[in-house]
Amino acid sequence: MAEYQINKGIGRTVEYKGLKAQYLFIFAGGLIADFIIFVVMYMCGLPQWFCISFGAVSASILVWYTFHLNGKYGQYGLMKLTSVKYRPRYIINRLRLTRLIKYKQDK
Repeated sequence: MAEYQINKGIGRTVEYKGLKAQYLFIFAGGLIADFIIFVVMYMCGLPQWFCISFGAVSASILVWYTFHLNGKYGQYGLMKLTSVKYRPRYIINRLRLTRLIKYKQDK
């Protein structure tokens, strides 16, 4: 049986077969969700070949997209993309200049 090294040292991120950090968790969670959807579809009575083909296609798309994101954005790329949503575009100060000056003089 082959042995795979998951973590290569202290302070380094988790890496497995080229997937780093959060992409590994997205990959694993997506495969689990795909399997659950497959089981629910099969238990609802859909044809077996439809369920198998749906599971295989969705798992293939998930694998391709996860490795694509990993290659495009790198280890911290998704965190940087999500932080852009919370950063304000403009800083607006609605106080008048005289009020700002008066407030600083009172202290």
